[in-house]
Amino acid sequence: MLDVRRLLLLREVAARGTLAAAAEALSYSPSHVSQQLTLLAKEAGAPLLRRSGRRVVLTAEAEELVAAAGEVLDVLERASARVAVTSRERGGGPLAPLTGRVRLAVFQSAALALVPGALRQLAVEHPGLRVEVVQAEPGAALESAALRAEASRARDFDLVVAEEYPAHSRPHLPGLARTELVRDPLRLALPPEHLAPDVHDLADLASGLPWVAEPEGTASRDFTEQTCRTSGFEPDVRFTSADLQTHLRLVETGCAVAVLPDLVHAGRQTTARLVELPGQPRRTVFAAQRAAASGQPALAVVVAALRAQAGPPT
Repeated sequence: MLDVRRLLLLREVAARGTLAAAAEALSYSPSHVSQQLTLLAKEAGAPLLRRSGRRVVLTAEAEELVAAAGEVLDVLERASARVAVTSRERGGGPLAPLTGRVRLAVFQSAALALVPGALRQLAVEHPGLRVEVVQAEPGAALESAALRAEASRARDFDLVVAEEYPAHSRPHLPGLARTELVRDPLRLALPPEHLAPDVHDLADLASGLPWVAEPEGTASRDFTEQTCRTSGFEPDVRFTSADLQTHLRLVETGCAVAVLPDLVHAGRQTTARLVELPGQPRRTVFAAQRAAASGQPALAVVVAALRAQAGPPT
């Protein structure tokens, strides 16, 4: 019978591309990884790796084993979730606080608006639960090894908080389950001294003014440009930044206008003038996790804490 730990080690090598990278990710030595994969090749009765420069390439037999390793890992995760639920509910009394670790990837505005309050809530309700947070670009995090259920990826995160702009849906990757956290209003943000308070036509308000936007190719940049174009003008983008806090600061100091989500200024008063956009568009902020792990109580309480910070559904 094939050794499951060696199968998962092969899966990690497939995701990382080199024995050294897989060894570093798992806190092993490269020689240990090499030895274990040699033993796995003997168990399988077929060669598994061949060198290609500094990287290794999987044989067809190894690809089959990597796919099987992903299926095994999903089965083990589902079993672990069922055991955790049974153990937590056993006894019929009040549920005990949870322990363990949850690895969370989250983009900037959600990190600022949702995560601090969620961590405070979890520290009170589940003081033994360790939540590790990494700020990450949503698309990269969703496609990362953490959540992608395909066998050729490792798993770096347990939970990813991501966003979708109107008409710019994130890919629905196989093996992922989503939970909506909040539908975040998108508004035109104008400098405090901007005139024409009774004008709500986007072209009259913002045409000819300097704009700040995210880099080209991002969903928010595409949404901003399309919103302006459907109103009859091209935005004069003079400032480009992936940091929405920078956008807000440029607006508040009178240097630019922007389309901004409400979460950017959540929890504090902004001096920017906020104007509704045509159709009152909203971006969707959601949490994604591997479907096989979706029954884990620890993940459920983290998602619930994030939703509590987002407020009631809108």
